[in-house]
Amino acid sequence: EVQLVESGGGSAQTGGSLTLSCAVFGVTSYGSRYYMAWFRQDPGTEREGVAAIDGNGRTYYADSVKGRFTISKDNDKNTLYLHMGNLKPEDTAMYYCAADVTTFYRQNMLVPPVSTVWGQGTQVTVSS
Repeated sequence: EVQLVESGGGSAQTGGSLTLSCAVFGVTSYGSRYYMAWFRQDPGTEREGVAAIDGNGRTYYADSVKGRFTISKDNDKNTLYLHMGNLKPEDTAMYYCAADVTTFYRQNMLVPPVSTVWGQGTQVTVSS
């Protein structure tokens, strides 16, 4: 069973930075080339795709974070990262790690596949 555990959330001021981590467990038999992504959600809003990485390591970003956020993956450590720079108050949300070991790539990488496994979420709060 695949499990995801996020860490690294917290508070930051406008213009600051934070790095989120997502440790992946239970994927040994699947190798390391599969879909992973970060999503975020504010109460009362739909979950929004922030950044994704495909089985080849190619990255994809929402327009709202392009140039400020960087998604990366350490296959040796089975860990996904999201470095968030130049943070804005509108980046405040619960951030969720997502993985689907049955998906290598999909046409819209910021829409979660049907078989997506989710982490428990980590809160990011940006103050002005």
